[in-house]
Amino acid sequence: METWRIIATVLLAAAGLPLVLIVMAKTRDHRNNSGTVAIAGAVTLTILMLLGVVLLTVLPALVSWGIVVVIAAAVSVMLLAG
Repeated sequence: METWRIIATVLLAAAGLPLVLIVMAKTRDHRNNSGTVAIAGAVTLTILMLLGVVLLTVLPALVSWGIVVVIAAAVSVMLLAG
């Protein structure tokens, strides 16, 4: 396995953990239902895990780094705006 794939996946996980928490907090603000918050967190975490597996295995370098940059930028904007 190439080193860049591992680094990209680690960076995705580092940006993804705050993303899961932000999604759960936004869902709590809008719905105020703990069941909905748990489902939103589980769905977001599952999508990030699947994306991490695909990053590790099949995506080309440009697409992988593009995904990491987009998610990191989205998390940064959400943290600054919220």
